[in-house]
Amino acid sequence: MSRIGKMPIRLADQAKVEVKENMINVTGPKGALSQALVDEVIISVADGAVTVQRKDDSKRARAMHGLYRMLVSNMVEGVTKGFTRKLEMSGVGYRAELKGDLLALTLGYSHMIYFQAPAEIKIEVPDPTTVLVSGIDKALVGQIAAKIRSFRKPEPYRGKGIKYEGEVIRRKEGKAAGK
Repeated sequence: MSRIGKMPIRLADQAKVEVKENMINVTGPKGALSQALVDEVIISVADGAVTVQRKDDSKRARAMHGLYRMLVSNMVEGVTKGFTRKLEMSGVGYRAELKGDLLALTLGYSHMIYFQAPAEIKIEVPDPTTVLVSGIDKALVGQIAAKIRSFRKPEPYRGKGIKYEGEVIRRKEGKAAGK
């Protein structure tokens, strides 16, 4: 039995989960999310908790058991609390600013990079070297943060680039100066 899959998901007072045919809908104070279900799992809601069970013991059913438990858990957390990823920039002249709903990045290229986030994602720039990506869908928040990071990944020699908060960049030593 999946260790993650067998754990029930406690619902907050504000979250509401309903399962209809092959869709699960989660609504809360921050918004609503829905997910299509596969045939291998059964989701039931009772006594303020959501449980995920599998129909049989096939390899795919075992895989979907833990996956769908975490998907539903992330949906419940997203509509009640939300998710945030913090990106930090390091490098001379590297900065970010919001111009309307566009994120304008200066990353050492000959041009500025403009990024338009989807409507479900909120981007904030508390200071010129920090970008906050937040929203209710954990996968979309992570995908948008990864896209912004891909504009200038951190390099191992000087550590310049865009990195996640708390990410450790393995540093390399430069060339030896002729021994």
